[in-house]
Amino acid sequence: MVIRLSMLCLTLAIAISAVLLGAKYPTGPNTISFDQPILLVISIGMVVALFLPPLILAFFDHPVVRIISTIYQAFIVLAFVVLIPVGFFIPSVWVIGVGITGVLVSTGSVLATVITGTKRDIQTSSY
Repeated sequence: MVIRLSMLCLTLAIAISAVLLGAKYPTGPNTISFDQPILLVISIGMVVALFLPPLILAFFDHPVVRIISTIYQAFIVLAFVVLIPVGFFIPSVWVIGVGITGVLVSTGSVLATVITGTKRDIQTSSY
């Protein structure tokens, strides 16, 4: 549980840094920026709200809950994968770096969710 929760919190921190990076380098007049702090706070709040389901599901160890959490986190991985070409379209090394880091950490989180709890300790009785 601790591994899954820490990986999700790290992924959340990377997602928030991606929002802040997008605010630092706005691409047009209709994007978030530091000039409109209310919209920036709302965007960060939406990211946190979208991460609440896997964060809550990380506390449970039932296989069905882990599968649901894995599917949900797969969409987060896809969001970071989409961020990489966006970094190439707007030439920004930082966006590409955050995208690659997010893909790696999110994939690690998915693997931690799938692998954790699969090995059970087999107790042998000593007669």
